[in-house]
Amino acid sequence: QVRLVEFGGGSEQSGGSLRLSCAPADESYNTYCMAWFRQAPGKEEREGVAGISTDGRVMYADSVKGRFTVSQVKANTTLYLQMNTLKPEDTGTYFCAAELTCYELRTLDFGIWGQGTQVTVSS
Repeated sequence: QVRLVEFGGGSEQSGGSLRLSCAPADESYNTYCMAWFRQAPGKEEREGVAGISTDGRVMYADSVKGRFTVSQVKANTTLYLQMNTLKPEDTGTYFCAAELTCYELRTLDFGIWGQGTQVTVSS
């Protein structure tokens, strides 16, 4: 089972940009679907943000379409999340996740998780 290590995050003002990276820490013969989720302060549930399936299909939450871009050079390599035009409601802990297959950005569909990285957007 691959391990995930996240980089990036931090604090930014509203309208600014941040970039997150998620790197698989191990080599694997399996091809994984990889995605970003976030957990807002005070909330227990995690929200799907963006992801790329094993066949290259890109998925976005409606709340980030047009502002965030998820990218990956090829499967099982570093997954990036470029976040532009940040809003205070983007604040939260961002988690990278992976699974052998995925069809939607549903928390229950992903079994491999990174440790999370904090993003704070001030108004």
